[in-house]
Amino acid sequence: MKTAFDLYSLEIIKTIILFLFFIILNFILKKIIKGIGKRSSINIARVNLITRYVTVTLLLIVLLIEAIILGVEPNQITLVFSSVFAVVGIGLFAIWSILSNITSGVIMFFSFPYKVGDKIMIHDKDFPLEAIIEDIGAFQLHLRLDDGNLVTYPNNLMLQKAVTLVKKDAIEEDYD
Repeated sequence: MKTAFDLYSLEIIKTIILFLFFIILNFILKKIIKGIGKRSSINIARVNLITRYVTVTLLLIVLLIEAIILGVEPNQITLVFSSVFAVVGIGLFAIWSILSNITSGVIMFFSFPYKVGDKIMIHDKDFPLEAIIEDIGAFQLHLRLDDGNLVTYPNNLMLQKAVTLVKKDAIEEDYD
């Protein structure tokens, strides 16, 4: 009588290798992202947010590969994913701006030239702002106006508007 290990030994070995690869690749990517964050003086909360995004994306890819290892047919995977994406797509269509803000937050992590503490001017025709960046979150920036009011500004608008650096590290001087 064959045991489960005898029947599925190749699949078990492939699964172990896949998950070891996932752990190692995830560790390397986290180190790279933290290095970028440290070199760019990016807030640790933003770095942790981006590492979570990368981990979840990598885990979804690993689960897809694991399904193939376990013998699921590609047409079955395609059917499941197309059904899930159709439902999710319809559900998320109403909140597309949230997705664009998250995507903008990821883009800003890697290429945003300003950091927390910088005083910036946003050149918006209807509502121009001059404020200090207090926090850069997944969905929006927290900007402190000169009068002390706090403004939340969506990440996707931040990438669409012209922005000028008024003063680097202005937050330190305001609190002294």
